[in-house]
Amino acid sequence: MNMLKHTATIIAVALSLAASSSCGTDDPEPEPVPPQGTETPEPEPEPEPEPEPPVTYDPEFIAGKMTISTTGPIDSKEDYVDCTISLTHPNSEWDLTEVTGGIRGRGNSTWLWYPKKPYRIKFDKKQPMLGLAKAKSWVLLAEYRDPTDLMNTFVFELGQLLGMPYTNNNRYVEVTLNGKEIGLYHLTEQVQQNESRIAVDELEGIVMQLDRDDGPELAPDATDNFWSEVYRMPVCVKNPDEPTPEVLATVKSKFGQLETAIKQLNYAEIDRLLDLQSMIDFLIVQELVYNVELDAPRSMYMHKDIEGKWAMGPLWDFDGGFNFNWTNMTESHTYFESYKNLVMGTSPSTYTGTSYRMPGFFADLFRIPEFVNAFKSRWKKANALIPAAWERSVTFYKANTEAWQREQELWPVGKDHQAEIKKMEAWINNRAVYLGNVIAAYPD
Repeated sequence: MNMLKHTATIIAVALSLAASSSCGTDDPEPEPVPPQGTETPEPEPEPEPEPEPPVTYDPEFIAGKMTISTTGPIDSKEDYVDCTISLTHPNSEWDLTEVTGGIRGRGNSTWLWYPKKPYRIKFDKKQPMLGLAKAKSWVLLAEYRDPTDLMNTFVFELGQLLGMPYTNNNRYVEVTLNGKEIGLYHLTEQVQQNESRIAVDELEGIVMQLDRDDGPELAPDATDNFWSEVYRMPVCVKNPDEPTPEVLATVKSKFGQLETAIKQLNYAEIDRLLDLQSMIDFLIVQELVYNVELDAPRSMYMHKDIEGKWAMGPLWDFDGGFNFNWTNMTESHTYFESYKNLVMGTSPSTYTGTSYRMPGFFADLFRIPEFVNAFKSRWKKANALIPAAWERSVTFYKANTEAWQREQELWPVGKDHQAEIKKMEAWINNRAVYLGNVIAAYPD
């Protein structure tokens, strides 16, 4: 009996081990065999990627279409020709239909030398333009010399980001004049006294321009200009309009007070009379874009309200900057050759490091340590704003590449817009880095 139990136990253990060995095998499961008469299904195709939505731009960046019809030829910078103007835009709220007014030429070298002419428009009644505040007077800048059509635009954008007073806005329009397409124009405000422009008092506020062309040097017979008392700056008074000799004497005296404070290096008095930040921002912009017309000077605006300080601006006219080659200015339009040339130099108070000589009215400020230190500090803020100013500027091109192409075909100047815009971007970036080292080393 015991033998039978022992034998049964051995058999049970053997069976148990056999079962364990069978469950622990690593042999793979056989592939299932599809039923007879069926095929393995093909894998589902990958879905096509969704197309990227088209880029949309704010209305301010999109060029409008302007149609101008005149009663005669536009052959003068002084006399307006009657006209009607219509404007269409993707934002239909900005459309205008046969608004009446006048149009004349404007500018100096741009009017005299180039086939594409700039114009000034004066409506009979105040009109808004492409979302900008109502006014009668507007400017169509031809930008013929500028192979990017973005030089003034960049400066205006940077001036606005810096908070410079009364900086112009940027808009673009493709213009048809008396049935003929005349190209892409930069539309902006006329620089003038106005509640929506330079908002100084109409009778006692001052708007003036430091300018050889409109000043007594090259316009000696004009009745709205004078040489300043201390630095002999060529001044043309824009407001009050048609100034009397008494008004000119008053403006000259008030400006002389500021000149005297600068000549005496009296920083406290300068601060009392002058918006110092506007002066610093103004000079930063001139050097950043290498505007050599600071040397003349030309197109340098200042303004002052009745009880307010003198302030620099609005900024104006920068197609002679960006290292423009002046030796062939009517035949070639070459820019961006070097980013290391300086108009103010490495020591602005002594004209070191430059072949130019800006007026002492600006240079003597750099003899004052407080001004130099404030300039260095402000440069850091301005430098940080340059990328945003450029991005806004180039957006006008990106939103209107076809209009830029039509402009290039209509007014060929031997330059490719896209290539020149890339050069401009590289030039600005390199110059900002270079100027950072120059300005940090200004002697104080």
